Amino acid sequence: MTGDPEVFELGSVPGFVVFDLPGAPLSAGGTRLAPDVSVAEVALLARAMTYKFAVLGERVGGAKAGVRGDPADPAGKAALMARYCAEVRPLTDAGRFLTGPDMGTAEEDFAPLREGRAAPAAISAVVGGVAFEDLLTGYGVAAAADAALTARWGWGWEGRSVAIEGFGKVGGGVAREVIRRGGRVAAVSTVAGCLADPSGLDVELLLALRREHGDACVLRYGRPAGPPEELFATVNADVVVPGTRPGTIGRRTAESLPPSVRVVAPAANVPYTEPGAGVLRRRGIVALPDFVSNAGAVIGYRSPAGATPGDVLASVDARITELIREALSHPGGPLTGACERAGTFLRAWWGEPPAPPFAPAA
Repeated sequence: MTGDPEVFELGSVPGFVVFDLPGAPLSAGGTRLAPDVSVAEVALLARAMTYKFAVLGERVGGAKAGVRGDPADPAGKAALMARYCAEVRPLTDAGRFLTGPDMGTAEEDFAPLREGRAAPAAISAVVGGVAFEDLLTGYGVAAAADAALTARWGWGWEGRSVAIEGFGKVGGGVAREVIRRGGRVAAVSTVAGCLADPSGLDVELLLALRREHGDACVLRYGRPAGPPEELFATVNADVVVPGTRPGTIGRRTAESLPPSVRVVAPAANVPYTEPGAGVLRRRGIVALPDFVSNAGAVIGYRSPAGATPGDVLASVDARITELIREALSHPGGPLTGACERAGTFLRAWWGEPPAPPFAPAA
């Protein structure tokens, strides 16, 4: 079966749900809350979810929801999400659509949908003072980069550095796990600016500043901050983590990455355009498939109900490491390898797969 995605317009809130495989018995994906979220962006994210489930061997179609609103307005957000949950509940009760946190939302926003269909207990846990859901995706991204560094160069994070675009929930999770594995955070960016220190930033201080000042944390650290785009053009790091919106790694950005960059390990969905991915391949930079490197939350949400946070992290590490190693062995590179694996699985249960998730070239 093939065809265009199905767009389900919402009536109670400004938003929509996009089903990438119309007619699939079950579709799943997060709900994104942002002032400017668009159908085109959400359709791309739903496609990434289709490939994410397929590469994991799950017979689930990709879906994604977008709600237009301000995540920084707690009262407005609570009202919006309550109306949203009430409207999509018939879809979730029927088992057609499963959803959870994405950019701008948190697990607590979905409490009305969890009655009788609770997320695994570990998802709601707090580990080291941090919500476990905030750690999961970032942990998987760090594990994916570790697998690539080890497979290609024989060493993992020890002594290596990362530059993280989008220092929010997921970026903080990446930073913490990189530090735990012996690496250092050379730079982070938010919409307010780019903060860099080749010897390594104080991640716990940054996280504390983030809790107090939001995106302005990079301006409160005590070092000069440059414009956000400096992260991709001037920061020397072994690994770059794109962590915001689709299409970040286009041709120009791929060409501008410093020579030190060995691996791109996406936290965001659909960060590459096809020309951007082509430039990375020509430059010998390992472009990891986003729908593998950021699959930690999907693996976590599909864990057994009684799994502990430690069980979930071990499962995420093992599964992502296995998939990255397999993708790296493909002669066309890891992106091609992961797309082929997903496509083969989709043919086995759905039909001809939709095109791989690449952002439109500017």
